[in-house]
Amino acid sequence: MTDAPQKLWSHYRRAVPPMQPGQRRFDRLKAAAGAIVGIGVTGLLCGLVLGDGVYLPLLVAPMGASAVLLFAVPASPLAQPWPVLGGNVISALAGIFIGKAISDPTLAASFAVGAAIAVMTLLRCLHPPGGAVALSAALGAKGTAAGYMFALTPVGVNTLALLCVAILFHKLAGHNYPHVAPKPATPHSTTDPAPLERAAPSKQDVAAALHGYGEALDIDPADLHHLLADAELRAAERAHGATCCGDIMSRDILSATPSMPLAQVRALMLERHLLTAPVLDEARRVQGIIGALDLARGGDTAGDIARPPLLVHADTPLARLIGPLGSGIHHSAIVIDADHRMLGLVTQTDLLATLALRLRTS
Repeated sequence: MTDAPQKLWSHYRRAVPPMQPGQRRFDRLKAAAGAIVGIGVTGLLCGLVLGDGVYLPLLVAPMGASAVLLFAVPASPLAQPWPVLGGNVISALAGIFIGKAISDPTLAASFAVGAAIAVMTLLRCLHPPGGAVALSAALGAKGTAAGYMFALTPVGVNTLALLCVAILFHKLAGHNYPHVAPKPATPHSTTDPAPLERAAPSKQDVAAALHGYGEALDIDPADLHHLLADAELRAAERAHGATCCGDIMSRDILSATPSMPLAQVRALMLERHLLTAPVLDEARRVQGIIGALDLARGGDTAGDIARPPLLVHADTPLARLIGPLGSGIHHSAIVIDADHRMLGLVTQTDLLATLALRLRTS
């Protein structure tokens, strides 16, 4: 008998799916808090706008489902402003129309939900709670004096108020809403994608894969494209994780001091064909780095034009540099010890040569 609770808990853990990837428990608590605020404020605002009318509720029940999407999964294509507002209002209009046209409540309810899905899909505003809105509108079409105004008040007013609260809440919480898929910055401000994006599956590849999958997925293709690129980078890091920065770094590094005149730095880099020059103090602690383009900046000394470097440690897996050095922003990484003193330098050329050799021997 003592093992029974443990076995029951074990069966429960196996039967219940894990938490949705990408979110932590604290995110769920924030979503719950957002829903409380959203529904509460929406009810208060609608009370001020709609008054104490007898035939109209202050809040329609499907707003609870909309709140789940808006606050729990704000990146979903189904939770964006147009699907939320358009889906609810259009579904209400469809439900009222079907409810007035068909007298049998069961037929009216079924056709209302079907019509709502069809119209929302056609107008690119699919929103699951719209089905509940259509159902409520169809069943109440003959029992309310509001008629088609039901789509405006309370449905439209409810939805607009809830949407405004959600936008403000996510802005204060630092979330990306309305959701826009992240777009990696290109170092040269050209129309070409970033280098790692070009190496990853293209947007056309993602679109073809989604088409071939044959099922609707609740994710923006642009988000999926970004996730696939990140997953490929992580797979490369895992595959090449055995080699560390300290294994391939250059150790005899020509450097500048912060007080070195800029003309001397320029002469050193041109004479030795250097693309980068670390800037070190007397104790060899890293103060910055100078690249070839930095030589064109105004200043009198190396310290005036030095910029923050990419810093790693000797035991940092080399594959961790694929992202930073492949972005086109950084051209080298300075290897430092625990006291911030330079041990060596890993350049894009070092990274490329090592990965190429590993691919040849694998």
